[in-house]
Amino acid sequence: MNRNIRYLFIALGVAIVGFVLWYFKSIVAYILIASVFTLIGRPLMGFFSKIQYKKLKIPNALSALFTVFIIWILILVFFRIFIPLIANQASELSTINAELVMKDLKEPISKIDTLLVKYNINSDSSQSVNQYISEKFMSLLSVSMLSDFFGSMAGILGNIFIAAFSISFITFFFLKDKGLLSEGILLFVPDKYVEKTSHILLSIKKLLTRYFIGIIVQISGIITLVSTGLTLVGVSFSDALVIGLVVGLFNIIPYLGPVIGAALGLVLGLATNLDLQFYTELLPLIGYMTIVFIIVQVIDNVVFQPFIYSSSVNAHPLEIFLVILCSGSLFGITGMILAIPSYTILRVIAKEFFNNLKVVKKITEKI
Repeated sequence: MNRNIRYLFIALGVAIVGFVLWYFKSIVAYILIASVFTLIGRPLMGFFSKIQYKKLKIPNALSALFTVFIIWILILVFFRIFIPLIANQASELSTINAELVMKDLKEPISKIDTLLVKYNINSDSSQSVNQYISEKFMSLLSVSMLSDFFGSMAGILGNIFIAAFSISFITFFFLKDKGLLSEGILLFVPDKYVEKTSHILLSIKKLLTRYFIGIIVQISGIITLVSTGLTLVGVSFSDALVIGLVVGLFNIIPYLGPVIGAALGLVLGLATNLDLQFYTELLPLIGYMTIVFIIVQVIDNVVFQPFIYSSSVNAHPLEIFLVILCSGSLFGITGMILAIPSYTILRVIAKEFFNNLKVVKKITEKI
C-alpha cells in the first residue's frame, strides 16, 4: 500500500512538473536556446579566458559579454545577408503569372502525360499530369499563401526583441558562472543520484558542444558549396545564395533533409528561371543544378557528417535513421531536427542508470 502511494505521488509530481513546463513553455524555450548558445560559445569563452597581458586576465564577466556579443553579431550578419535576398525572392515569386507559365510548359507536360498513358502508368487516375501540376503550381505561387507566410513571420518578429534580450541575459550568466545550469539541475536530484547525474551532465555537455559546433560548420559548408556550384552553372548569385540557405538548413535533418532541400532548391531554381527556353536552357540548367546537389551531398557524406556524428553521436547509421523516422512520425519536422541531440541525451542517461541491460550496453558501447 505504501509503495502504491509512493508511485502515486511520483506520478503526481511528474504531472505537476509537466504542467509547469508547458505553462511556462516560452521561458523554457529561452533557457534551451540559451543553453545551446552557451555550448556553442564555451570554446570562445575559453579562448578569451586564456588571453593574458603580464598578470592581467580578462574577467569572466567581460569574457562572457564578448562571447554573447560575437554570437549576436554573427546572427545579425547572417540575417542581414539573407533576409533581403529571401524577401526579394518572395517578391519575384509573387509576380509570376502561373497561368502563363503553365501555358509555356504545356507542351513538355503533355508529352509526359502521353508517355504515362502509353505505358498504362496513369490509367487509374482521372486527373492528367497537366491538371495536377497546374493545381500544385498555382497553389505554390498563390498570393494568399505568401501573405499568410509573411503574416506569421511578422507575428514572430513582433516578440523578437523580448526573446533576444531574455536569451542574451540567460546566456551571459550561463557563460559567466560556469556550472550554473548544472548546479540548478542538481538541486532537484536526490543526494544518492548526484554523482551519476553530474557525470551525465558533463558527458552531455561535451557531446552536444561538438554536435552543435559541427552542425554550424556543416550548414556553413553546405551553403558555401551549393551557392558556389549553382553560380558556376548559371544561376544568379542572389538566387544561388537563397537556394544554398534552403539546402543547408534542411541538411540539419540527416538522411531525409538533403533530399527535401534539393527538391525545394530545384523548385526555386525552376520558378526563378521560367523566362528561359525549356528544352535548350531551362532543362539543362535543372540538370546542372541536380549534379551540383549530388556532388555537395557526396562531400557532406564523406567530410561533414563523419566529423559531426563520429565525434558526438557515435551511433550506427541505421539506428539514427530509425530514431529520425520515429521522431518525424510523432512530432513532424521539429521532431526530426531534435531527434539526434535528444537521442544522444537519452543514451547518456541510459548508460549511467541502466547499463546492466543488454540492449543499453549495445547502443551505448561507443560513448
